[in-house]
Amino acid sequence: MDVKITPQTLCGTVNAIPSKSFIHRMLICAALNVKPCKIITDTKNLSEDILATADCLSALGIGIKYEEDGILVIPTKNYLKNPTLDCRESASTLRFMLPFATAIENKTNFTGSGSLLERPITELLSVLKKHGVKFSSDTLPFSTKGKLKNGVFEVPGNISSQYISGLMMTLPLLKNSTVSITTKLESAPYVEITKYVMKLFESQPSEVVPEADWSNAAPFYVANFLGSDININGLSFGSVQGDKKIIEYLSFFNTLKNQTFTINLSDTPDLLPVLAVAASAANVKTIFCGAKRLRLKESDRLKSVCNMINALGGNAEETVDGLIIKPSSLVGGTVDSFNDHRIVMAATVAATICTEPVVITNADAINKSYPNFFDEINRLGGKTDAI
Repeated sequence: MDVKITPQTLCGTVNAIPSKSFIHRMLICAALNVKPCKIITDTKNLSEDILATADCLSALGIGIKYEEDGILVIPTKNYLKNPTLDCRESASTLRFMLPFATAIENKTNFTGSGSLLERPITELLSVLKKHGVKFSSDTLPFSTKGKLKNGVFEVPGNISSQYISGLMMTLPLLKNSTVSITTKLESAPYVEITKYVMKLFESQPSEVVPEADWSNAAPFYVANFLGSDININGLSFGSVQGDKKIIEYLSFFNTLKNQTFTINLSDTPDLLPVLAVAASAANVKTIFCGAKRLRLKESDRLKSVCNMINALGGNAEETVDGLIIKPSSLVGGTVDSFNDHRIVMAATVAATICTEPVVITNADAINKSYPNFFDEINRLGGKTDAI
């Protein structure tokens, strides 16, 4: 699906959606609860990534029931033998479920689709191999043989924090085991989310409420920076989510003039697409760094963000680990989403200050994290048309 967006500022109120990062982790922790637990969320608009994790748990024999006000997770001790776990295009699902499933079952099968087939898992497989798991291939699809053995799991911290989170959530299944991070940890706030959720489940809750999502609220904050007037409700300013820094970054854009502003994204990489749009409209040259890992997202996100800004008439240049954005007037044009949900959101927000329409190709990539995003944009006075 391609979408045409007619330039229009936005006005109104939006309720931030539940955090995808929280729900992924809550699903897995709830599967190890001693009693059923409901995750309170709107089940009519679940993202593809959340459905992937829920389906993988179901494939293991864990009960998943979608109710009007949330997802009920029903733990089991009678796991299904030789399950096939389809992670779709969700890297979080794959990296969380690999240690979890292999700690439960002697034989499993993993598959996926789209960009997930190319996203890195080499380091995680290496860790699991050292603890007794054999793989039929080093790339998806593959089968596993051998249950995960306990011990010290040594994991690099500069590849994906999801490796660390997945192992942390698996530790309750393994006796006398720890996770040791062997390099500087990047995307540290995501590990803090994992700690927070695991702590929440120490009390064996029957119901949990995920925090609202700062990552998916960030486009609306950038829209406001560009001239829209949106009230954004539901977010916790005391959250451990790293992407709450969107407010700090935008504040700097407002105060700095005729200077160079450097933003290190090592802990907040998902903010790059919308921040690049904001940087184009700012009065400063912006250097984004510490984002080399973005080349391994749904797209090569450094390249795709650079292409987006330049396609809209902006001035963006790739570096080894980031981008350089110079102030410019965005005009409009056609943006390739590269099947990346965050490019879709960023290009949509950019359209609010363009002089000509913006066409986003493969805009249905938005379903990965925010299925009703375009409905919200239209409700706020935007004009989006599927073409």
